[in-house]
Amino acid sequence: MKDFYIVAGVPLGNTLKHHYCMTSEIITVIANVALALSLIVAVIFGIAQVRSAARDRRERLTLETMRQFQTREFAELIYFINYHDMPANRDEFFARPPAELAMYIQFGQEMESLGLLVAEKLVDIDLIDKTLGSFVTAAWEKYKSLFLDMRINNPDPFLGEYFQWLAERIDERMKTNPRKPFYKVG
Repeated sequence: MKDFYIVAGVPLGNTLKHHYCMTSEIITVIANVALALSLIVAVIFGIAQVRSAARDRRERLTLETMRQFQTREFAELIYFINYHDMPANRDEFFARPPAELAMYIQFGQEMESLGLLVAEKLVDIDLIDKTLGSFVTAAWEKYKSLFLDMRINNPDPFLGEYFQWLAERIDERMKTNPRKPFYKVG
C-alpha cells in the first residue's frame, strides 16, 4: 500500500502520484503568484486613488479660494484697506468705531487664512501671486506695526504669522523672479 496514493477514493500508482503532486505544486505556485499580483495591483490602484482624491481636493480648494477673491465683500475690504489709515498700535486700533474694527479684523483673518492655506500647500502660491500679487505685501506693510505691537501687548505672539509669512514669500518672489504679465508671454 506504500506505493499507492489515493485521490478521491481511487488508488493511483507512483507515476500518477508524482504527476498529481507536480500538478498540485504548479497550481499552488500559480495561485500564490496570482495573489501576489492582485495585491500589487490593489496597492497601485489605492495609491492612484489617494493621489487623485488629493488632487481633486486641491482643485476644489483653489476654485473656492478664487471665488473668495471675486466677491463684492472682498472688493470692499480691498478698498477699505487701500484708502484708510491703519492704526499703528493696539490702543489706536480699539479707539476705532466697531464697523471699522470689523473690517480690519475680517481682512486680517482672510489674509491669515490664505497664508495658512499656502503654507500647508493646499493652495499654490502662484495663484496668490497672479490674483493678489503685490497687494498682499502692501497690505502686510500697513498691518505690520499694528500686528507687531499686538503680538507684544495682547500678548499674542502668533497674530498674523501666516499673513506675514505669505507677504514675505510674495515679496521675495517679486524681487528674485518677477513674473511677466500673461498678455506678454501667453
